[in-house]
Amino acid sequence: MKTPLLNNYPSKGRKIIISALFFIILTLHLLTMVSAWTYQRGLDDLAEQGNIRLELYINYLKGVLEKYESLPELLAIDKNLVKALLSPHEHKRIEKLNKYLETINKVSDALDTYLMNKDGLTIAASNWKEKHPFIGRNFSYRPYFKQAMKGKLGRYFALGTTSSKRGYYFAYPVQKGREILGAVVVKIDIDNVEQTWAHRDESFLVTDPDGVIFITTRPEWRYKTLQPLEKEVVARIAESKRYPVKSLIQLSRKEINTKNKMQILEITMNNEKKPRRLLKQSRKMVDAGWTVHILSDTNVVKKRVILVNTMAASSLFLTYFIIVMLIQRRERLAELKRIEEEARKALQEANELLESRVLDRTQKLTEANILLKKEILERKQAEVKLKKTRRELIHAAKLAALGQMSAGINHELNQPLAAIRSYTDNGLQLLQKGRLEDTMWNLEQIGELTERMAQIGVQLKLFSRKSSGQITVVPVHGVISGALEILKPSLKKSEIRITVHIKPENIEVRANDVLLQQVMVNLISNGIHAMEGIEKKEISIEAFIIEEHVQIAVHDSGPGISEQHSKRIFDPFFTTKKSGQGLGLGLTISDRIIRDTGGRIYLAESSSGARFEIILLKA
Repeated sequence: MKTPLLNNYPSKGRKIIISALFFIILTLHLLTMVSAWTYQRGLDDLAEQGNIRLELYINYLKGVLEKYESLPELLAIDKNLVKALLSPHEHKRIEKLNKYLETINKVSDALDTYLMNKDGLTIAASNWKEKHPFIGRNFSYRPYFKQAMKGKLGRYFALGTTSSKRGYYFAYPVQKGREILGAVVVKIDIDNVEQTWAHRDESFLVTDPDGVIFITTRPEWRYKTLQPLEKEVVARIAESKRYPVKSLIQLSRKEINTKNKMQILEITMNNEKKPRRLLKQSRKMVDAGWTVHILSDTNVVKKRVILVNTMAASSLFLTYFIIVMLIQRRERLAELKRIEEEARKALQEANELLESRVLDRTQKLTEANILLKKEILERKQAEVKLKKTRRELIHAAKLAALGQMSAGINHELNQPLAAIRSYTDNGLQLLQKGRLEDTMWNLEQIGELTERMAQIGVQLKLFSRKSSGQITVVPVHGVISGALEILKPSLKKSEIRITVHIKPENIEVRANDVLLQQVMVNLISNGIHAMEGIEKKEISIEAFIIEEHVQIAVHDSGPGISEQHSKRIFDPFFTTKKSGQGLGLGLTISDRIIRDTGGRIYLAESSSGARFEIILLKA
């Protein structure tokens, strides 16, 4: 009998659900195995790294101890120490010995160096200058003194009862013959050992034979124990004043042993709510009687397990997804093959119909393409004609302007010609009379008049020639000076006052010099015509820089242009001049010339007269 759940799905859907359930069960089983294997492998790697660092730490500790181990033995054979023990009441000898021990202490970089008699009373010490020196204090209860009095090298770690500083003690008997007179003691600083290794990720511990932590890279663990201490041991520690008894608390309440005999401690660190699991590895230092431990955080292993599980699960899901996709793809390909076969027949029929339509459409497109090419060719020819016509129109406008100015130019040339004729007649008469100096002066005047006529001719020649239209760097003052030179007869005849302001004087623009000069001639000529019959006749020309552009303004004192006409002034053949004074193309041509250079020309607002402004790119 089928379950209702499966009855709700078609056969294909049931297969997917069953395969998904099987895959999830298989994945969970595999991830469990992978987690166990990865965790154990991680612990092994962590233990291997810990063993290497533990060996380095032990070698470091041995090096520190060996540095001072032989020092008390060397001091014990010094005759000064023997004499001081035999004569402890000779103050000068004791004072000299104090200074000697102080020097030895500084050179060896030890904490304290002092000498005790056979009763444990300190008779000389390196800290004799300090507020609380060891001199006069009895340390016979210290184990290192008891070991030295037995003729052995005494070793001991404890808090100083006088200085309250931690230190490791070396003691060696001072003898005369076979008689032990006392012991010399060297106390070394052990804090540097912790500071050197405190930055490590692992935690290092050193315990004494009783199991008390006296060296650790974590200060909060100092004087705690890894195992609970018996009452006799606590009493002995209290009697020797070795450690603060109140701090002798067990560090870890729970210890876990793994299959590979690894010890894992659960320790709460830095007031954390959840304890951490730390892998403990230990090794004994036989000579010192210490046990060195390294505690490695297993969170690294947990993270590794999570990472491996994530990668494994991702790989499994990706594999499952690929398999499902391949199966679906195979089914889809079969379905597509059937559909393609049906579509192929329909496509063949449609293709035959399409071919007939394509042939018809291709023929129409070919005809349209021929017409389009013909139209393009005609447009290109029209553009060439338009450009040629425009150039001819510009040139015609220049010639028309020259025609209008011909009367003034004729007057300007007739005056020097008449003067030349007069100077020539006078020169002949003066030459006949032998007045050579006066003759030379007449000839110089004729030369100056000829040069003046030549300048007028040069300007007219430059203005009348056809321009190539090439854009170059053009000085503004040269263009304005050339335009004024051409219009000089008209300006003189009309009695017009010209003012020019160029700031700075060396302004340069990107334009065509001949065409820009034609624009200036057109604008100034318009101003001359506009001021006919007016008493105050003035034209001001300004040029200045505005950021990356140059503005040239031509302002006349005429009646101005009405608002009605201002909108049409740039239209072809529109003019407000009297009949015979123009064709109405000057401003149209000027607008086209300025636009071709990338600039613009416009009629600006003005309280009096007409003001035209030109904006060009600064060179």
